[in-house]
Amino acid sequence: MEDFVFGTLATDELKLIHHRALRRGVQHAHAISPRDPLPGQPVTLSVTIGPDLQADQLVCYYTLDGNLPAGSKGVAENGTVIQLEKQAVHWDTLLWGYLNEWQGIIPAQPEGTLVRYRIGAWAGDGDETFADWPEVQTTIEIAAGAFFKGQPLPDVKPGDPHTGNTFTYSVDRLTVPTWAREAVIYQIFVDRFFPGRGDDWQTPADLLGFFGGTLWGVAEKMNYIADLGINCIWLSPIFPSPTHHGYDATDLYRVEPRLGGDEALREVVAAAHSRGMRVVLDFVCNHISDQHPIFQDALHSESSPYRDWFTFDDSDLGYRGFFGVKSMPQVNLATPAARDWMIDTARYWLREFNIDGYRLDYALGPGPNFWVDFWTACKAENPDCFCFGEIIDAPFVQKTYIGRLDGCLDFFAADALRRAYGFNLWDEDHLERFIDRHSAYFPPDFVMPTFLDNHDMDRFLFIAGGDIDALQRAAAAQMRLPGPPIIYYGTEVGLNHAHSAQEGGGIHVSRVPMLWDKEQDQELLAFYKEIIHQRIENFTTKARSHQESKR
Repeated sequence: MEDFVFGTLATDELKLIHHRALRRGVQHAHAISPRDPLPGQPVTLSVTIGPDLQADQLVCYYTLDGNLPAGSKGVAENGTVIQLEKQAVHWDTLLWGYLNEWQGIIPAQPEGTLVRYRIGAWAGDGDETFADWPEVQTTIEIAAGAFFKGQPLPDVKPGDPHTGNTFTYSVDRLTVPTWAREAVIYQIFVDRFFPGRGDDWQTPADLLGFFGGTLWGVAEKMNYIADLGINCIWLSPIFPSPTHHGYDATDLYRVEPRLGGDEALREVVAAAHSRGMRVVLDFVCNHISDQHPIFQDALHSESSPYRDWFTFDDSDLGYRGFFGVKSMPQVNLATPAARDWMIDTARYWLREFNIDGYRLDYALGPGPNFWVDFWTACKAENPDCFCFGEIIDAPFVQKTYIGRLDGCLDFFAADALRRAYGFNLWDEDHLERFIDRHSAYFPPDFVMPTFLDNHDMDRFLFIAGGDIDALQRAAAAQMRLPGPPIIYYGTEVGLNHAHSAQEGGGIHVSRVPMLWDKEQDQELLAFYKEIIHQRIENFTTKARSHQESKR
């Protein structure tokens, strides 16, 4: 059985579409050096021109005041313009064509500067095409959406070549909070964790229904979580929503009443903080529910002030949705008002509920430019907050989020651990070789939390055929990795499920109710407590040695 990871790279065919899309037209793909510019550092831009486009002129229009740059054929209408120069020609076998590489330099800037820029290319008296065209993210989302619906994969070039993308980077000294590096994170799917207040589990017809877990239940089980050795909990979306998972919010300023409402979240935060634990919310910026009043207003009125907060088109849906899902319209975060609204909601929970950070769902959708604004705003609200993204893409794409987020979930370490210990496809030498190279590829100040399983994939114990020893070896290996370990609720007590996501169960198969009391595997639980304790002790020893070496 092969593993399944939801996303735009789920199959080899989707990977090929991704590769080819990145090498057509004018592609910048946030390729800057250094990735996270400090004050006083010039920034080199790299751009590729695909074999399908002729260009003998490339320019960059940029601003330093947060406003959008504008220009045409090398003449800046707002901001400053620089010329790019051709550097090299590369052959691409999978595209079967030559690529031209161009580079240009934006001068060094002082701390606090927000640089926004656009890149234009043209030949002779032809039209100017702006990077990134074609829109790679939209291309691969359309292809992946077709795959998940069992439809033929299209070959599309979405977007207007005369519009392109506006890129952003911040010149700053923002850093990852120390506590995040030392975190041991417990992922809680709230509806499936514990009902609390004396209530029993509900009995819906299937896993798409509501089982009755609440935030009150999370607060009541805080001693259990603390005894495990956890110092940070990650809550699945807690906002009002018509679904059990909550990744389709109808209101981003309230807590779902079914989960206990605002009062219950305050209780969770207080209970966690009193035990020295942090609380991270699962937050979705890419899309909302089609039942959200803002979307309903935009859908039913072309004159709605929210109309350009979404992308209405001539598709079957009539608008752009998350992987083509009707109930999850995608927010057009390129619209300043929509972007400001989404960022304000994030600041609200940091400010009003003392939340410690965010796990950012499908961070790939909004893209690096949006996260520059989001991350700097969250750090302004709480410099000690931890913002990490779900970025299921190739490592070179994950690198584009350096300097834009504190880090991202380590799907590649998870894949390696599952291959080695769950499927027995790799021996430990192969695993160690991969981990060494993988760790060297990313800078140490980009934090990458690790995991063995999560809410969108088969649980580790399922793929290992119920082999507890395999799970223990994988968990021990996970604890030795540099990234903060995440434990998905129930993995520590042997929680499993009956069917695979690929066997018609769907990605929600791993969201079964938590085991409690005598149902738990106490030996496995004791093992987890021990390796978490060792992990924390090792970090404490390393930190102490580091401090002593600085004296």
